Amino acid sequence: QLQLVESGGDLVQPGGSLRLSCAASGFTLDEFAIGWFRQAPGKEREGVSCIASSDGNTDYADSVKGRFTISRDNAKNTVYLQMNSLKPEDTAIYYCAAAKFCPAGTWGYWGQGTQVTVSS
Repeated sequence: QLQLVESGGDLVQPGGSLRLSCAASGFTLDEFAIGWFRQAPGKEREGVSCIASSDGNTDYADSVKGRFTISRDNAKNTVYLQMNSLKPEDTAIYYCAAAKFCPAGTWGYWGQGTQVTVSS
């Protein structure tokens, strides 16, 4: 069964950091582009970042550029999202998904999500 599982969400104060993990099972993650998305209460899901499978190129939403970094560890079959200088508006459920291309992919194999709450 092809599956992505997110972890690492937590409650953190503004200005703090978190690292989210997206672990794959049932397939080799480096064959796919992996994207991070988020959905805040009452808002539509938005793309946060993605990393290509072939050359490792990355893409970021303007709202997170300079604060978030996406990376992949193929040996661990895991993609990470390092989030620094967190703001209350980063509060959301964060999901990862797989596609052929980043950023212009058709995303699938969605995980169940991990909650990030930024609050003092």
